[in-house]
Amino acid sequence: MKIVVSNPEDGKSYQKELDKAASKHLYGKRIGDKVSGEAFGLGGYELNITGGSDQQGFPMRKDVHGTARKKILLSSGPGFHPTKKGERRRKSIRGNSIAEDIAQVNLKVAKAGAEGLEKLLPKEEVKKK
Repeated sequence: MKIVVSNPEDGKSYQKELDKAASKHLYGKRIGDKVSGEAFGLGGYELNITGGSDQQGFPMRKDVHGTARKKILLSSGPGFHPTKKGERRRKSIRGNSIAEDIAQVNLKVAKAGAEGLEKLLPKEEVKKK
């Protein structure tokens, strides 16, 4: 599982790949819940879950309960962005609870720790072939 931590103070986002042990701390949590950053190596940070997507790219939606993928009638995002006024469409989206199927979880910093996120989550360099 991958986490994307956004810092609203500087407008930057940081990614981190989690192993199975660390990702189990997120299982059962819902969009809007607060999570301690200790499990992810972010000591002193408090994070707020804002969304995510599953392994096939379907987004999580706050107003759909459970972990399953469901087809619902949408008139706005996430999951659908209408091009005409009044347009609605039935789309597949994921529920608001985090399970093993979720590939990415989006988090927002609610309370900052002592060290900066740049030090705790350094940028990974891309290897060229």
